[in-house]
Amino acid sequence: MLHLKQIYKVFNEGTLDEKIALNQINLSLKPGDFVTVIGSNGAGKSTLMNMISGALTPDVGTVTIDGDDVTNLPEYKRAKLIGRVFQDPMAGTAPTMTIEENLAMAYSRATTRTLRKGVTKKRREHFKEQLASLHMGLENRLNAKVGLLSGGERQALSLLMATFTEPKILLLDEHTAALDPSRAELITNITKEIVDKLQLTTLMVTHNMQQAIDLGNRLIMMDKGQIIFSVGGEEKQKLTIEDLLNEFKRIRGTGMASDRALLG
Repeated sequence: MLHLKQIYKVFNEGTLDEKIALNQINLSLKPGDFVTVIGSNGAGKSTLMNMISGALTPDVGTVTIDGDDVTNLPEYKRAKLIGRVFQDPMAGTAPTMTIEENLAMAYSRATTRTLRKGVTKKRREHFKEQLASLHMGLENRLNAKVGLLSGGERQALSLLMATFTEPKILLLDEHTAALDPSRAELITNITKEIVDKLQLTTLMVTHNMQQAIDLGNRLIMMDKGQIIFSVGGEEKQKLTIEDLLNEFKRIRGTGMASDRALLG
């Protein structure tokens, strides 16, 4: 489904600020894989997500989605293939537009655009049905401005908008990090329900090690632009936070640089 081959990306090449962001990354996801990604700040996690989404183009290497080479395909042309939820609840929605208008905009990414009315009665019922699955009462607030919603409600809406057209790839970029613990748990549970129901091929970046262990069928650890550890199946299910910290220390000879990565 998703294949990254020999991905290399350097920023500010030839200057004092030169930084190798991704260094010979090879990663493959099969249909339905749910891979969690951990690592210290600056490990290359967000650059990896931007490479898949099309926000960045590799200096070397290829990106393939569902058999098609999309390496040089711009972000807007990958939109129908990829759903993405960002850390900032404000980033995935248009705050001055209503819930219904936001959903219609997201829906149009996967459909042929016409001059017909944007929201039909049938489509509105579909929106209500999808919103009801969030168990937040948003199905009764279609005309509410999204900017008036709470952070948790907006993130739930962002998640729905990113997934209800069933994209080939779902990218979750620390999408619970900005929420309080109770809301983060709620969004985590909704994420699991949606991914399981739709069998979405998913890549999720998180600083929360326990979340990375609990969710998905595979886990990868990044450091200095490289994937330094990968685990799946029963071995992943038996992991503990202490195991991950020890593995990082064994590979790199030192502890993780970011305290955020210790959050459980």
